[in-house]
Amino acid sequence: MPTRSVYVCQHCGAESPKWAGQCPGCSAWNTLVETVIARGPGARAAGRRQRSETPSAMAVEQISSVSSAEARRLAIGIGEVDRVLGGGLVPGSIILIGGDPGIGKSTLLLQVAARLASAGEPVLYITGEESAAQVRGRAERVDAVVDGLGLLATTELEVALANIEEMAPALAVVDSVQTLGSAELSGPAGSVGQVREVAARLAEVAKRGRTCIALVGHVTKEGTVAGPRTLEHLVDAVIYVEGERMGATRLLRSAKNRFGSTDEVGVLEMRGDGLVEVSDASRFFIESEQPPSAGSAVTIALEGTRPLAVEIQALVAPAGYGSPRRATTGIDVNRVLMLVAVLARHAGITLTGHDVYVNVAGGLRIEEPAADLAIAVALASSLRERPVVAGSVVAGELSLSGRVRAAPRAERRLSEAQRLGFQRLVTGAARGASEAGEVGPPIAAPSAMVVVSTLREALQATLSTPESTA
Repeated sequence: MPTRSVYVCQHCGAESPKWAGQCPGCSAWNTLVETVIARGPGARAAGRRQRSETPSAMAVEQISSVSSAEARRLAIGIGEVDRVLGGGLVPGSIILIGGDPGIGKSTLLLQVAARLASAGEPVLYITGEESAAQVRGRAERVDAVVDGLGLLATTELEVALANIEEMAPALAVVDSVQTLGSAELSGPAGSVGQVREVAARLAEVAKRGRTCIALVGHVTKEGTVAGPRTLEHLVDAVIYVEGERMGATRLLRSAKNRFGSTDEVGVLEMRGDGLVEVSDASRFFIESEQPPSAGSAVTIALEGTRPLAVEIQALVAPAGYGSPRRATTGIDVNRVLMLVAVLARHAGITLTGHDVYVNVAGGLRIEEPAADLAIAVALASSLRERPVVAGSVVAGELSLSGRVRAAPRAERRLSEAQRLGFQRLVTGAARGASEAGEVGPPIAAPSAMVVVSTLREALQATLSTPESTA
């Protein structure tokens, strides 16, 4: 069978007849890899026949006559996973699970498969990275040895598809998509062409039947799923498992979800017997019994529909020599640099000669602007060595002019803070809207809500006095 070589970009899938340092499609550097393509003698004739055939017209439906009723979801039974998925698995959908090596992707999906099998749903677990004996050993550790859970060890796509179609399970787990390969393509398993073909054919089987297919995907050093970008477009949901390998916290985030919100976050804890959902995530991320310390501020962040109490930790130390360092964990470093400039300009707190370190406790990542005020308060608290007043949480967005904007849904944040034992919430003034669409007067705040308008006022209201800390 005649063959030819092309150079395929491992990032976007573009093909080039010769090697180049930069991809002509996406301009990425050093991503072109030689791939051998086998071409049968009848391939070109078959392509001409397909193009010459006139496709038959299909019946066109009016959108007003199409039913919008959503299929019954399969509740997994793990509340944090169901939350991120939007209420459970949708039959006929395909889900991509990504994460760093050893983070717990396979363990999580094995537990999900066992839950569904225990509920009487047929489940098939296809493993291409481990042997059946290795999967059985992990299943014994996480108590996933149940009837109704089938196990298939193969790296051949055709074998996997045949078993899925014959068994017609409610859930089929493919661990992983980079290990399956099709005999119809000559490229190695994990190459751009193979990954694209495997995902497309699995998606076709899922849409044709009622099987939900969950794919485990390897990630690159940037943290995104390896393979062509078309892989993420083919699936219905992309879920990332985040966390530190040596830590116990695992976070589930949805980067794409056609059947739910992408703002929800699931909190799990890694234990010896597998991943366990955290019932009260707010108490999990803060130390409510400990007295406030300098450089720490608690904020209430909204992750989708869930309010989470998060501790922002800051350390300001004199710089030894050279340029001062700015390092962050869980917060965008550019956001912190902006807040450092706002503190210097509008609060008289200059950090040009100090190293600045900001961390979100518990491994959580905060992106909403309402955490600005907590970051600024933590920085000022560390520099002045004055802890935040006991029983206070802060939430608000800081503008470049030094003014504090109210945190969205402040009442819900206050309710969560009071549930955790805090007495007051420091935030900006919320304003209503007039009938003409203009901003109206400030809305009356509850008595437990301390309303400030500038950064200086916020620091005065949150930081304890030197006498009280003595």
